[in-house]
Amino acid sequence: MSTNKVNAAIVGSTGYGGVELIRLLASHPYVEVTSVISSSSEGTPIAEGYPHLTEIRTDLLDGIDPQAIRAKADVVFLATPAGIAAKLVPDLLEAGLKVIDISGDFRLKSPALYEQWYKKTPADETLLAQAVYGLAEVYGDRVADVDLISNPGCFPTASLLGLIPAVAAGWIDPATIIIDAKSGVSGAGRGASLGTHYSELNENFRAYKINKHQHIPEIEQVLSDIAGKPVTTTFTTHLVPMTRGIMSTMYATVIGGRTDKDFVELYSQYYEGRKFVRVRSEGKWPMTKEVWGSNYCDIGFSVDERTGRVTIVSVIDNLVKGAAGQAIQNLNLMMGWDETLGLQFVPVYP
Repeated sequence: MSTNKVNAAIVGSTGYGGVELIRLLASHPYVEVTSVISSSSEGTPIAEGYPHLTEIRTDLLDGIDPQAIRAKADVVFLATPAGIAAKLVPDLLEAGLKVIDISGDFRLKSPALYEQWYKKTPADETLLAQAVYGLAEVYGDRVADVDLISNPGCFPTASLLGLIPAVAAGWIDPATIIIDAKSGVSGAGRGASLGTHYSELNENFRAYKINKHQHIPEIEQVLSDIAGKPVTTTFTTHLVPMTRGIMSTMYATVIGGRTDKDFVELYSQYYEGRKFVRVRSEGKWPMTKEVWGSNYCDIGFSVDERTGRVTIVSVIDNLVKGAAGQAIQNLNLMMGWDETLGLQFVPVYP
């Protein structure tokens, strides 16, 4: 395990995911953020857009130049809108940088699927094959010493961690999976829009992108890999009037006579040693407030003997475990470090 200091650059530093990376990496013992980058705000102090960083980050925002980034950094995080990373990654890799992409451009292995769901030009197929999907608790052994990691989406992280052990064990019928997911408004990014306007969102609760959300094929791709056969799901997202947090409530038909206790034991064994997944005991279900500001994913269960279905509740902080925190967890695994480095935050409560 190398404990040499790693220099990191963050492209998209003026978005919520980028500024969360700045916050979390400030506590990492082996990482120094040496370049904060924004194509839209180049040359301005980052604290101008985020005054909470006053006297913490005094640097000016850099522009996007792969060679200039390489002169300052060893690894680059891409916290950019969809479609940008696909264009940047070839030059960044050629410059000798390791890349962790948070944008989603490298999550789907099929260029046609990406184009269908994201409505963007897909990345080069060779690079799509090279990218390792960084769902740390499931594929963490694959990311060691690679050059390109695709960080999972926030909704897929909560949903997949809640489903994979049961699918892998054959305890639920994958064809019956329904995912009902809710997110705080920070998941929509910092850009203003009618849907995230205070007077539209406050005291409101709405579903969006019904049957059209770009995270659907990502979830199905991973579940199909785990199940060893094609899996399709019903996945519905909702926006709720809170800043942070995701709750994925999932339903599926149980195969065999399983109890709440069985599910607790199965998940506890599956995630044994993975410190960021916490399994609730019988009759206990997690709340988003209990993971706020942390890299934890908390999971609870209820088997309904009357219907033969299980309800699985999984919660994360969308900006931490759903984005920046998992990206740092992947960096730790990539570098051969303990995956908890720089991430051992106690959740903020209340």
